[in-house]
Amino acid sequence: EQRLPRIRITLPSRNVKSLEKVCADLIQGARDKELNVAGPVRLPTKTLRLMVRKSPCGEGTNTYDRWEMRIHKRLIDLQSPSDVVKQITSISIEPGVEVEVTIADV
Repeated sequence: EQRLPRIRITLPSRNVKSLEKVCADLIQGARDKELNVAGPVRLPTKTLRLMVRKSPCGEGTNTYDRWEMRIHKRLIDLQSPSDVVKQITSISIEPGVEVEVTIADV
């Protein structure tokens, strides 16, 4: 019996709803093909913060605008041949969700 490579799919996004939908679609596609699926593992949210002075010239009251962008991340682990993963990841992926596939031979 040959050993199947472990495939890790990383999904970062700013929108949680679309991220969860893509995760559910990927996992459903993998389970339809009867693959061994682990996940989605929810990684800690990264918060990028930016504080900017409102005044363009630097004079006046010190008032600030606070901006933040949250990046949510999910991990899905599969055990399958790489050509099957290509079929699974060919689903329609929501805008704003990136897909990173890493293949590791176990």
